[in-house]
Amino acid sequence: MREWWIQVGLLTIPLIAVYLHIPPPKLSSALHSWRASGSYYAYKNQNIFYRDSLGAVGSSDVVVLLHGFPTSSYDWYKIWEGLTQRFHRVVALDFVGFGFSDKPRPHQYSIFEQANIVEGLLDHLGLLNQRVNLLSHDYGDTVAQELLYRYEHNTTGCVLINSLCLSNGGIFPETHHPQLIQKVLKDGGLLSPIITRLSNYFFFARALAAVFGPYTQPSEAECWDMWTAVRTKDGNLVIDSLLEYINQRKKHRDRWVGALKSTSVPLHLIYGPLDPVNPHPEFLQLYRQVLPMSTVSVLDDHISHYPQLEDPQGFLNAYLNFINSF
Repeated sequence: MREWWIQVGLLTIPLIAVYLHIPPPKLSSALHSWRASGSYYAYKNQNIFYRDSLGAVGSSDVVVLLHGFPTSSYDWYKIWEGLTQRFHRVVALDFVGFGFSDKPRPHQYSIFEQANIVEGLLDHLGLLNQRVNLLSHDYGDTVAQELLYRYEHNTTGCVLINSLCLSNGGIFPETHHPQLIQKVLKDGGLLSPIITRLSNYFFFARALAAVFGPYTQPSEAECWDMWTAVRTKDGNLVIDSLLEYINQRKKHRDRWVGALKSTSVPLHLIYGPLDPVNPHPEFLQLYRQVLPMSTVSVLDDHISHYPQLEDPQGFLNAYLNFINSF
């Protein structure tokens, strides 16, 4: 009996060592180039990564890109060049807890803090007094809703919003269907820290594949880039804390949906209809019912939750058509 326990102990030691010390993967050349093209600004005691590219000559228009969960500003790389051909400045950031930004723990992550960070960045860039166009996806949609609420209520230091384009986000909690692992992590209690530490590329890639269309799956290189951005600064260990945004959406539904309903800002939705997180027709029917003044671009039937990556040209065309319409 004693020998059995010794054998178990000997097997457990290296497993614990792996559990505690899994190094993050190295940056690919593409991801390294993305980071090298960006900068950092300090929000309180946190370093926030952002990119700010000068684009079209003769235009004064600015577009600010707000990414989704659990990825980063790198989600926009396929349409970045196309946006610089239309806008004078293209700005994107990694929210705190994401990508190359700091990922403090323990920390109470909130949509309100992320909105503060966007305001702080635009102030840092000298853009807080200039009207900007917001383009958002998923988690970024909710940050955009909070920024819109502040704008509509003339909050001091708010972002001046020229237009807002949403895409495949949980705008309505009642039609949002998070993945099972997100539900477990959000409410996992003592189990969550164990799951986040045991998370790895293969589980991540499988979960990612489930929210892409069957004909638009990310390449292995793309999956590794997304996972590397998550793992940078041990970001996998804060995923459960970040998921508090799901509860915040429910708690503040009236505030954030109300901001969309009452706004006079030009509003648009770009939607991948195969999205299992915000499924068709349930989501789109409610969106059109609640926000009849918004215009909508529905992409091809096989486009899912990451439309800017799955159909970058279709996404870009839809967005520029919206921008050029007013």
